[in-house]
Amino acid sequence: MAHPDAPKVSLNHHFLEMKNNNPLIIGIGELLWDCFGNEKRPGGAPSNVAYHANQLGLESLIVSGVGVDSLGDDLLDAIQSHGLNTAGIHRDPNHPTGTVTVDTADPDHPSYTIHENVAWDHIRLTSQLTDQIAHAGSLCFGTLAQRCETSRASITQAIQAASQAMVVYDINLRPPWLHVDWIEQSMARAHVIKLNADEVVTLSHLLNITMTDHASFATHLIKKYKAKHVFITKAEDGCFAADENDHIEIPGKTIEVADAVGAGDAFTAALIYGLLKRESLDKIATFANDVGSLVASHAGAMPNISSDFESLKKKHLMA
Repeated sequence: MAHPDAPKVSLNHHFLEMKNNNPLIIGIGELLWDCFGNEKRPGGAPSNVAYHANQLGLESLIVSGVGVDSLGDDLLDAIQSHGLNTAGIHRDPNHPTGTVTVDTADPDHPSYTIHENVAWDHIRLTSQLTDQIAHAGSLCFGTLAQRCETSRASITQAIQAASQAMVVYDINLRPPWLHVDWIEQSMARAHVIKLNADEVVTLSHLLNITMTDHASFATHLIKKYKAKHVFITKAEDGCFAADENDHIEIPGKTIEVADAVGAGDAFTAALIYGLLKRESLDKIATFANDVGSLVASHAGAMPNISSDFESLKKKHLMA
């Protein structure tokens, strides 16, 4: 698979400097309602990342779409009530607001029924959004929103526009949308690749990677796709993190899981924060692991726990 022609921005670029500014973190992709029986909560992986980045004190923006319907009205109200900017969310008159039916019978490993042909399948970038992306500090995207050609093209356009950004690919595989070409192109465009332990196994089969352990898998991704960092979440078993020179295992935490929806996205927001702060790999992984665990101990993908995040920042990153 040929890599994209445009070279990746060096991670020594000025966008990583946080001493005098607050970089914009953009999550592009799905924005939807997670439906738990008769209850619904806002969600969508890249949107969750933007939400938690905002809670961590970074400026953030969701780029997505909702329908011109009551669910769309309610979702915009919910996002605004969380203190997030909705300027990147367009109203689609032709497609409904996205919904996902979530089964938390196993709270550690929820399952999802993701409904198709919805507004976030048809994301379109305006010139104003493209300009904001060009000045962003980090751009996060995943695989699911690439299932429709319109959003896939917009995500590619956003990555090309993100000339100053740390590009983060939070793989987030959701069967049956496991197109190898999209996954490989996405990894080749990203500075940071994040996935979970189950996705490691799936990708090893899809890409014919001979894997002896997480270290060999991460080394393969770093060498083949020129990624700078690889992070692997392992639920109750902690996480693994690697860069070009080192790797580290962080043990799991004993917590009472409310549901794990959004925990991995909070982990991603935390690793973005740590990388932008130029923290060491072990500090970033430990911090992200604690942030993800904290979110798993609360119901829904977007709990309001910014004060708890501040405590974790002081514990792990400000000593």
